[in-house]
Amino acid sequence: MTALFKGGIAATAIMLATMAGAQESTNRVDVKTDWNVFAEPPAKPTECWGVAIPKETVNTDSDGRIKSVKRGEILLFVTYRADGTAGEVSFTGGYPFAENSFVSLTIGDTKFDLFTEGEWAWPASSGDDSKILAAMKRGANAVLTGRSSRGTVTKDTFSLFGFTAAADSAENFCKG
Repeated sequence: MTALFKGGIAATAIMLATMAGAQESTNRVDVKTDWNVFAEPPAKPTECWGVAIPKETVNTDSDGRIKSVKRGEILLFVTYRADGTAGEVSFTGGYPFAENSFVSLTIGDTKFDLFTEGEWAWPASSGDDSKILAAMKRGANAVLTGRSSRGTVTKDTFSLFGFTAAADSAENFCKG
């Protein structure tokens, strides 16, 4: 993932504020069950994305005991661009991930490792993005498990209901 892309996603996350609080954003163009679709800029979008918030979040210490922690926004994205870039998966856990760690993404019986940098995680290649997208279209839930720089293990469960329609919508908005 390029620094420019990560910066764009970070700015996007800030713009979204908090979807959980039902705060409206002027660039939301569609809603598909548990997924929202955004386009930037809205009139002639160059970047479009589907995004979801977790249905369940569990934070544990190194001994597996549930603990209360403060986290920022927790979001799962699939991004498309008008330049033809299609279906990039990314995740922000709302905290800095442990250095040199991975986030585990599990959909059904299939597991993927996402690389981390700061508060962001993403697949290693566009080929991995394609495999993850195919699994997301078939699955019911995506479970992302990461480890914070403080050692907290987080497990975030996202619904995939509406994912296929949201991904298609985001892709179509960026095609013009």
